[in-house]
Amino acid sequence: MATKKTETAKKKVAKKAVKKPTAKTTKKPAKKAAKKAAAKTTKKPPTTNAPVETPSPQNSPEQQGNGADAAQPMLRILAQYVKDASFENPNAPDSLRQGQPAPEINISIEIGRQMVDEGTVEVVLMLGAKAERDGKPVFLCELEYAGLFAFGNVAEDHIQPMILIECPRLLFPFARQIMAELTQNGGYPPILLEPPDFASMFRDEMMRRAQEAGGTATFN
Repeated sequence: MATKKTETAKKKVAKKAVKKPTAKTTKKPAKKAAKKAAAKTTKKPPTTNAPVETPSPQNSPEQQGNGADAAQPMLRILAQYVKDASFENPNAPDSLRQGQPAPEINISIEIGRQMVDEGTVEVVLMLGAKAERDGKPVFLCELEYAGLFAFGNVAEDHIQPMILIECPRLLFPFARQIMAELTQNGGYPPILLEPPDFASMFRDEMMRRAQEAGGTATFN
């Protein structure tokens, strides 16, 4: 009986000794291998997909030099103002009576300019409206509307066309509105002037000067 007990005890010990090493040696290395594989897969994509930095086109010295060389012409309004305005209504209220024929209205437009300094000029748009009926004056409206302009990067042969064409063109809508209000406040329908062709006016002026000088006019 004693021999049987010892044999069974030995068998139990043998079974335990066999099971423990297999559980420890098979499970732990599998976990470490899985961790290493996960670490490798997470570390590789940032190195392969990392963006390559390239210099911006705006920072290129050659392009910056080209932009500085190709300076564009500049024209800017510094101020706009009324230099002189008048409205004469000599025969009111008789001239305002209803049933009378419409008066004849003569419109005059002139342009004045004065250089303030090398890059600044004052341009004055002078508008006049004279109305007559049966040879008698009905009203007389005169306006001098001016603007102070700054310019730069303009070729010398383009300065005069800019002053006598572009500057009056910018001033005209404001002067037109003031003329309309003056005549309307005088008791008459507002005068709505048609935009003049300042380029044609400039050509006519150059032709007149050329004829007076006995030379040939050139247009830019």
